[in-house]
Amino acid sequence: MSDIFIPGVKSRFETEKLIDNLMKLERLPKERAQKNVDDLEKQKQIWQEVGIRMRALRESARVLFSFQNPFSERIARSADEAVLTAEATREAREQERSFSVKRIAEADRFLSDPLPADYRVPSGEYEFTVGDAEIVVPFRGGSVGDFTEAVGRRGKGKLGASSIVVQPGTRSLVIEALVTGEENRLGFRKDAEKLALETRIVERIDDKERKPAIDGASLRGVPPAAAPSQAVSTAGTLSVTAGGQARIVVSPAVRAEGGMSLEFEFRSVSRPSEEAAAEGPPQGPSIPPTGSATYGGITIQSDPSTVPLPPWTPPAVPPRVDDLNLVRLSFTDGTSADIPPFADSGDFVRHSFPLSDFGAGKTLSAIDLVNRNTHRDASIRSVRVFDAQARGGLKPKNPISLAADALVEMDGIEVERPSNVVDDLIPGVKVTLRGKSTSPVKLSVEPDRNAAKEAVIALVGNYNKLIAETNVLTRLDGQVIRELDYLSKDEAKAMEEKLGALQGDSTLNQFKATLQRAASTPYATSSDRDLSLLSHIGVSTDASRSGTGGGYDVSRLRGYLEIDEKKLDSALKDRLGSVKELFANDTDGDLINDSGFAIKVDELTKSYVETGGILSLKTGGIDTRIAQDKRRIETMDAQLIAKEDDLKRKYGLMEGALNRMESTSGSIDQFNKNSNQ
Repeated sequence: MSDIFIPGVKSRFETEKLIDNLMKLERLPKERAQKNVDDLEKQKQIWQEVGIRMRALRESARVLFSFQNPFSERIARSADEAVLTAEATREAREQERSFSVKRIAEADRFLSDPLPADYRVPSGEYEFTVGDAEIVVPFRGGSVGDFTEAVGRRGKGKLGASSIVVQPGTRSLVIEALVTGEENRLGFRKDAEKLALETRIVERIDDKERKPAIDGASLRGVPPAAAPSQAVSTAGTLSVTAGGQARIVVSPAVRAEGGMSLEFEFRSVSRPSEEAAAEGPPQGPSIPPTGSATYGGITIQSDPSTVPLPPWTPPAVPPRVDDLNLVRLSFTDGTSADIPPFADSGDFVRHSFPLSDFGAGKTLSAIDLVNRNTHRDASIRSVRVFDAQARGGLKPKNPISLAADALVEMDGIEVERPSNVVDDLIPGVKVTLRGKSTSPVKLSVEPDRNAAKEAVIALVGNYNKLIAETNVLTRLDGQVIRELDYLSKDEAKAMEEKLGALQGDSTLNQFKATLQRAASTPYATSSDRDLSLLSHIGVSTDASRSGTGGGYDVSRLRGYLEIDEKKLDSALKDRLGSVKELFANDTDGDLINDSGFAIKVDELTKSYVETGGILSLKTGGIDTRIAQDKRRIETMDAQLIAKEDDLKRKYGLMEGALNRMESTSGSIDQFNKNSNQ
């Protein structure tokens, strides 16, 4: 029967309190089971946190022997970053190179004369060229600013325009190519050419280009020789063998001024030295036979005549001549200038030079190919003298910069590239040219020792965090937490809640002992005993050193690793290979690392953190016990509800019976009272 509640009336027997007290006793098993579940969940969380620490340690160990290990990282260092910088990949080998940046790659950038502030660009189809690319900008007419915006929208990343105030009250128009390299010259067509001429971006010039003929009829000898020697011209190519010479006439002569430049393709091939065949002494004069006599069928030959010869001394072998100054410019005033020497190359290489670098103000009349070598052949072709500033009969009037390839000399070898980013000179190294150099700049490629150091520090850090975790979980001494002075207040409080939580767990204690043994075990390296322990690179549990005295510091006996950075830096500098082997090494030649501290850490933690490993079994067992206890709690909840309902029913019946008895007793008393009257 359900409870009966009458407002303003309270049970005289306090049945609700009685039921609550009885139910508290009945709930004790459930509360114990719930506390056990809470403890198990806390224990599971602790194991999960231990797993996180172990995984972090394993990952930092695997970094040291994985394919991307830091010992294989390379870094490029430039002696002058204002001249060039570089980035190296893992494929680059250790090396040092010498660079001279003679010219950086540039793009055409032209400036107009000052224009009125209200200058209007007329409508039209403005056609530009950047190298082989054609860019058409349709424009309805408008201000200089409107025109630059239209060019920017249609520029395709190759053409740009802007306006700048050069003089107060005026604006100047800047048209520029956005890609570097001599082949990416900026050109103007149709309305673009009209605008460029009108705004004085360019001006018309006479074509001064010369392409000297290279054939037998036009070649001359280099004075004092009247004719070329050991020279052959074939299909526009002049070849001069060792000891030969020839002159290419530039007609009409060209004055070395403005942007006049010389361009040609050149090749020189060194032949192996040919040793002269060993010659014996001269045979002497030829003497006819002296004759013979025959008598009685017997023929007797006379002795041959002989001529005594003087002692013979073989002639000296001609000295080998090496002279890479093969090309020379001759001027009308009788002077000449050698072009810097070129390295031997089996293929033709294009070269370009401003004439003003060799004879400013002089007039070029000839190009001489003089081969003074004894074992080298030289060839030249595609000779051209031209105005580098000219653009199809147009010349920029106010050039800010002119399209040019970068000219770089690496270890004495000159190379040209259309971009300032060069990634095909040194395998695995990308060089970025920043400016011209006045002297050679050293570029060194070396191991990234800082990356290796950071990886070692990360490993030691994760090792110490795991050791600290195990010390807290397996000890009841609060001192182990106070020693961790790097913890925040919240972290220290969380550690205090876990203090001694796994004190009796042999698994964690065994893991800690094995890990510490791995840190003190010697490993095979190429340096043998000189570098076989972590302590040899400055990583150790230095328990004998104290902060203020010579005694033992208890905190140093907990198994934490310390790093002597100077010692580690020295080991990484002098014995990088051995340091790598200390952490991971292939000792049996099967291309699989089988020795080293990082390998041992990986093997040890793997059995704990992998799927189905020790930690999975631990947490899996806890999950099973939690599930069992939760099912018991669900059963007990149902039983407690039924129990409470039963108690309420019984106490309700009891209280109802008492009420009826009291009512009956009152009726009897009233009857007796009435009877007595």
